[in-house]
Amino acid sequence: MQGQPVLIDFSSSVLDRQLFFEGGGAPPIRRARRLGQLLARLSGVNKSATRFAGELLRRLPPDGRVLVVGGATVGSGAQALYDAGVVVGLDIYPSQHTALVADAHAIPFADETFDAVWIQAVLEHVLSPEQVVQEIHRVLKPDGYVFADTPFLQHVHEGAYDFTRFTMNGHRWLFRNFRLLDAGSTGGAGTTLTWALKYFARALTGSNKIGSAVGLAFSWLRLFDGTSQGHEDAACGTYFFGRKSTESLSREDLVSFYASRREPAPRPRGVGKGGQ
Repeated sequence: MQGQPVLIDFSSSVLDRQLFFEGGGAPPIRRARRLGQLLARLSGVNKSATRFAGELLRRLPPDGRVLVVGGATVGSGAQALYDAGVVVGLDIYPSQHTALVADAHAIPFADETFDAVWIQAVLEHVLSPEQVVQEIHRVLKPDGYVFADTPFLQHVHEGAYDFTRFTMNGHRWLFRNFRLLDAGSTGGAGTTLTWALKYFARALTGSNKIGSAVGLAFSWLRLFDGTSQGHEDAACGTYFFGRKSTESLSREDLVSFYASRREPAPRPRGVGKGGQ
């Protein structure tokens, strides 16, 4: 497919083999049109992703490689990884940014292959997030890094291929076999309210264009985003930055993790809030 191997097990995938090949491997959903793209630009670059892309580049060895799961498009804030030439892209459809077409439930690489894994706005679109995270853990080298950015209070945005959302604690538990370096919100209450107004208008009128126009009109609400626990509890999304571990977070520590968010620890350079 576009000169890239297709390594999807269609017998265990939500993708239809016949439709996939008849469509030339095109994405199964329609991407944002002009108004939606304009809204995304007005939202600005994902600051958390930008920060951790730079942090990964500082931490990678000279020959380091980063597996980008869902890498057919460059995620907001991830451009530095591509510019550095360290990316191996994987997605369920090919693009100029991917090296192969595969399903993240069964990543077709050997154990301990990568120095880092980047998975941004993907885990909501997989049937079994825990299985995908187990695969990420498997293909990472010892002490390898992971950065995940996943929606919490977002509306359905990829139709039939949109399955799951995560609270801050739910996201931390998903990555319980990783040592936490940082975690936080991606877009606070203002961003969440912008999404709600956009989808309210879409539901009321049945028009995607009107919904996007309303989202544009209220995009200034994002200026009120913050990093307090109140914003985390109302976050549009959550991020996790951690290292592969041989130990697992306990249920007791998970409860403590939420309490620890009330008093953020001092941030060493390049690393965010501490915790379990």
